[in-house]
Amino acid sequence: MPNFWKKLKKPIFCLAPMSDVTDIAFRHMLAKYGKNRENRDRIVFWTEFVSADGLCDKLGRKKLSHMLKFSESERPIVAQVFGANPENMKKACQYVASLGFDGIDINMGCPDRSVVSQGAGAGLIKKPELARKIIQAAQAGIKSAGAHIPVSVKTRIGFNKEEIDAWIPELLKEDISALIIHLRTSKELSLVPANWEHIKKIKKLIEKSGKEILLIGNGDVTSLKDGEEKALQYGCDGVMIGRGVFGNPFFFAKKNVLSEVEGQPLENTRGEMYVPSISEKLRVMVEHTKLFEKMLMDTNPIRTDGRKRPTSNGAKNFAVMKKHFKAYINGFDGAKELRIKLMDTENASQVEKIVNEFLSKLN
Repeated sequence: MPNFWKKLKKPIFCLAPMSDVTDIAFRHMLAKYGKNRENRDRIVFWTEFVSADGLCDKLGRKKLSHMLKFSESERPIVAQVFGANPENMKKACQYVASLGFDGIDINMGCPDRSVVSQGAGAGLIKKPELARKIIQAAQAGIKSAGAHIPVSVKTRIGFNKEEIDAWIPELLKEDISALIIHLRTSKELSLVPANWEHIKKIKKLIEKSGKEILLIGNGDVTSLKDGEEKALQYGCDGVMIGRGVFGNPFFFAKKNVLSEVEGQPLENTRGEMYVPSISEKLRVMVEHTKLFEKMLMDTNPIRTDGRKRPTSNGAKNFAVMKKHFKAYINGFDGAKELRIKLMDTENASQVEKIVNEFLSKLN
């Protein structure tokens, strides 16, 4: 399989890996309503981040299997893996590579304590030698699978403080195709504005390495236009978007993709970025909910004896979908009351009924 990174048009737009957000249901919605003929060759999707340790046995793989499902409409798609054990990283990447992903990304930036305490995620910033071994292990795992897919790294500018000059050159010594930089330290989380000025320094380090490594900036990208402007102003090859897509499957759309996928008339077109009407947004939310239920929920949780079965195969609870409701429903009259009602729902049918009742009052 050829290196997909080399075929992309610039600026590149990457979907950030976010736990309980960028699952297969939401990615499907983003692909359907955001990708189109004009932009599909510059958009890259990421999975949620997956534990390398958890993928090293059959039970773990079964539990995490839902996190590694994807559809052809999502390509190119990258699986993100985290871990601090080189041997486990090799085994995990061998397995992931066999699933048909277009690339593998190693998480070296997650600041979550449960991840950092394992020495993984942003914890690897403090152990550059181990970080390099992790990259090498990922490459070895891919090779063992007989695959030829690229490896990328997503990290931050430092742990407690900015340490670009000490940290980034270590990563550049390895065979990576892209470097995704969250422009905050691990300590800063997302509590301060991302410092895009650091892109210029990192770009110079890449040029000094003599390697063709794509540089993707991450932090506070609010729209396609904002991403394009940041890429142009600071000189990176593309941007990664995180919180900006939450509750907005239309994020990547520059025109009304509803007309393209459903043959419907335009309701609203404003400038470069498509802004859906309230009815469109709510209708798409219901579709998302049905897809979440179909793809990720245990739809038969009651045993024959009437007792509730434990969640199987890593399936998700409906409460995860309610996080999306909060993001979908805001900025219009009656939004608060609608959110309150939806917080009491337990399935897609109930959601659809409440939304239809709300929309009937708008007409």
